[in-house]
Amino acid sequence: MAGLKKIKQEYQVILQQLSDPELVSNWEKGEELLKRKNYLEKIIEKDKELQDIKNKIEENKSIISAGEDKELVSLAETELSQLKDKENTLEKELRELLTEDENPEQPKAIMVEIRAGTGGEEAALFVTDLFKMYSKYAQTQGWKQKVLDSRTTGLGGLKEITFELAGSQVFSKMKYEGGVHRVQRVPETEKSGRIHTSTASVAVLVKPKKAEIQIKSDDLKTDLYRASGPGGQYVNKRETAVRITHLPTGIVVTSQTERNQLQNKENAMSILVVKLLEKKEEEAIRKIGGERKEQIGKAKRAEKIRTYNFPQDRITDHRIKKSFHGLEAIMKGEIGPLIEFLRKSGS
Repeated sequence: MAGLKKIKQEYQVILQQLSDPELVSNWEKGEELLKRKNYLEKIIEKDKELQDIKNKIEENKSIISAGEDKELVSLAETELSQLKDKENTLEKELRELLTEDENPEQPKAIMVEIRAGTGGEEAALFVTDLFKMYSKYAQTQGWKQKVLDSRTTGLGGLKEITFELAGSQVFSKMKYEGGVHRVQRVPETEKSGRIHTSTASVAVLVKPKKAEIQIKSDDLKTDLYRASGPGGQYVNKRETAVRITHLPTGIVVTSQTERNQLQNKENAMSILVVKLLEKKEEEAIRKIGGERKEQIGKAKRAEKIRTYNFPQDRITDHRIKKSFHGLEAIMKGEIGPLIEFLRKSGS
């Protein structure tokens, strides 16, 4: 692909710059160089992986052309088909990495909120399942994840959870997940075997840069309280949980996931910054007379973007009118094919 030679040259230049002892006194430049180095390494490694596959393809073609051993030819033909599929996948991934470089303004961090909607305890358990699904998918993508706040129920479900995801293409791959997700299944507590329908709402919000939102300390009211939930007796011994109210807007955010009060305050401030930016964007759109498509709505069953039907082992995305089977694997994080269909359709 065009540009790979320049990328390899740039990579070598950056390695030389990082070895400069004077860089220690300029940590901002050093941090930028490290980020660039890590990004270029992904491209170079992906290209190497692709070239290895291409070499294997040529080797198998040679075996097939020779035709000396029928059994060996049969194995080569089977492997050749698999290698070509892998080649197509790697070429696509490499193009995406190169495209990301052409769009440096693409968000590198997002905040995801999942809240229980209709369905009581079953809805809370569904929130837990969605969180696990996204967490496992994030691991396969090499994204960093950090839980900022969560609220649990007595039976182990989550009333709501807010977490941050950061990494390559995180926004472009997750932005279509915002909306109401509906689940149809038989709850473990249902003795009669009746199928229940529950919902959970997902919001995907771009994490803004620090300069985009200015918050005055006088505009904040901070309350400390004892955390509740998992963690044994320790969580109730000290007031580590933090609640911050932004007085001009009335926005209230909380965090109690960390045992450290300072860390919880940082988490709460991260949530507040995103909420304020979202509010700012909504007000700007209203001023120019536009209409903002709501991601969440009121989390009612009719306002759904996707249905997870466990009895029929089927997940249906209503925006692209397409169904996928293998629900168990999808809930374990294998949502890549579904996300790719959404990206191609632009839904």
